[in-house]
Amino acid sequence: MQCTLGPVKLVRQWREIERGLPGNWGDARFRLTTGHEEIAARAATLLAPINPAQRGETVRFHATRRGTGASPDTIERLLRRLDEERVGGELGLIGTEETQAQPESSRTSLAETWGLGLQGLPHDWSDIYAEVELVSTDWLERAALLLAPVNPARFDGRPALRFRVARQQGYGASPGMTRRCVERLDEEGIRGELRILRVLSGTEPVATQGPVWYVEGRAV
Repeated sequence: MQCTLGPVKLVRQWREIERGLPGNWGDARFRLTTGHEEIAARAATLLAPINPAQRGETVRFHATRRGTGASPDTIERLLRRLDEERVGGELGLIGTEETQAQPESSRTSLAETWGLGLQGLPHDWSDIYAEVELVSTDWLERAALLLAPVNPARFDGRPALRFRVARQQGYGASPGMTRRCVERLDEEGIRGELRILRVLSGTEPVATQGPVWYVEGRAV
């Protein structure tokens, strides 16, 4: 199975490919074609935490949901770094390996995912833009109520709620409040995927509520 997308932001390409993966995928192999060997070398350097393999103008890497290796969240965070560095290219899916569905009791909870996500951030992070994408639209209304303290908002047509987190000051819920809110989702059996979409470090708001992100032309 192969899939490639046009010259758009790598994070956007990644999300489109990820949505098309089979529901029970366990490992996936990817190819980033940059068009120039020098650009590929720079991409490989930025992707170093996931041990990519460069050959000419192409960089290959893999993602896994099996507990070891590079998680999808880690891949997205590193690809965002490439976008920020204006290292572009065409991202393609080489192939996937499926895994047996996990029993409900062994699934990683949203609260655990949140804790693991924080562990992977820079030590001086100050602001987060995150989302919880739910398995079913049936849970949207209840999830929005349980997440009310973090001021969740819909962004697109997916059953997802986005919110901001501020570590010490500025606009957004505290990390502790965020954890408690996602714990409430876990307690009610509301399943989904929690993703940290954007991170800022060391911001110092002056007479403002904090930084403003522009995502697809919208201030968030």
